[in-house]
Amino acid sequence: MTLIETAGRLLPPHFVARLTPAFDRLAALASATDETSAAQRMAMIAFAIRVCSAAIAFVSQIILARLMGEFEYGIFVFVWVIAIILGNLSCLGFHTAVIRFLPQYRTAGADEAVRGLAITARIFAMLSATLIAGTGIAALHFLGDRIESHYVQPLFVGAFVLPMIALGDVLDGTARANGWPVHALSPTYIVRPLLILAFVAGAIWLGRMADANTAILAALAATYATTLTQFLVVTTRLRRRYPAKRVEIHFRTWLLVAFPIFLIEGFYFMLTNADVIIVGIYLPPEKVAVYFAAAKTMALVHFVYFAVKAAAAQRFSALVSDPDRTALASFARQTVRWTFWPSLLVGGLVIAAGPFLLSLFGPGFQQGHTIMVILFVGIIAKAMIGPGEVLLTMAGELRICATIYAGALAANLALNVTLIPVWGLHGAATATAGAMVIEAGLLHMIIRRRLGIVMFIAASDPARRVGHSAEAR
Repeated sequence: MTLIETAGRLLPPHFVARLTPAFDRLAALASATDETSAAQRMAMIAFAIRVCSAAIAFVSQIILARLMGEFEYGIFVFVWVIAIILGNLSCLGFHTAVIRFLPQYRTAGADEAVRGLAITARIFAMLSATLIAGTGIAALHFLGDRIESHYVQPLFVGAFVLPMIALGDVLDGTARANGWPVHALSPTYIVRPLLILAFVAGAIWLGRMADANTAILAALAATYATTLTQFLVVTTRLRRRYPAKRVEIHFRTWLLVAFPIFLIEGFYFMLTNADVIIVGIYLPPEKVAVYFAAAKTMALVHFVYFAVKAAAAQRFSALVSDPDRTALASFARQTVRWTFWPSLLVGGLVIAAGPFLLSLFGPGFQQGHTIMVILFVGIIAKAMIGPGEVLLTMAGELRICATIYAGALAANLALNVTLIPVWGLHGAATATAGAMVIEAGLLHMIIRRRLGIVMFIAASDPARRVGHSAEAR
């Protein structure tokens, strides 16, 4: 039974008449076979997953905050953010290099190279993560007396989760490169937070204290369970899709692309999470909890950008090799519209509901509403240019993209260090929003100069502006 037939049975005729054009567009999108439609389908699936993810993450964080209280919850989120950052950086860019190379190998029928890339990325990421985890444990052993005592044990446990976070990111990239958004996103963004919450609740029911140590142990168990299951599923699908009997490894080629990506994403992760870490350094865990709750609430807006970014990378990778920039410019302009208008709508709704949403975390969290408003300014600045860094990365402009993020990160750190001691949590939010505005401005300027494409929501048709990229290079 079609959507229109189902709606006809459940809804009044005048509603069905209004919804029919939308259903027709969805049906056309589902049946279309061109690359742009495939990217749109992936964007819609990624968007749906992120909607579910945002709801799950929001509710789970509320429950954890209520269970643990501000102090213990602040410790947990501080340690968990550090683990997520280090786990992702442990991939050294290979999780995104997979997205860069795999579609090209698939088009060329190079199954051996696909298998070799997937295996190499996994081994490299896990070895790197293990080395970083070992270094962190050694640092805790020798420098533990210089760290606040309530952070030591959670940090020690958190070190053991790094290899699984790194492996999960590589599997995410592998699934996205193959157009499997459900296998790419649902383990990390749906299954893992649900398992963390379930394990925390189970541990408390068994008699453990509702503290940061219990929460980080639950996060460790949930990450291992999720990642190992994802590994089995993605590996099985890879073997069926690429039935090569041998592997082909081009390690130097992959590393030369992966390392600049590592710099870019390293700067990006620090740019988006440095505020939480610096707040944890300067202010007590209760303040970390309030700031994180406000930022987590604004993450309801971020999922729009994430969904478009997840869908656009593969299409950008295919279009950048065409010497005619018209199609690339047109698709880039589409991604800006896909990003900006939903972000503006969702952001306005979240800001309006901010006091109520924050009150769900606890009575002391409502002071974070002003933080949400400040962060929204930076989010909209980013949304006005869409996934510009993805375009630069897939176009091979890795060094300049890394330079942009380095500049934005330097500004972010300088502003945080300067403003947090003066304005506290509002200083951290101002620093983060200011860095996002700087980042958006730099990306807009560089994309226009290097690629001849105007990625800006108020710009005219970018296809008319194409033609100077060769001279700019």
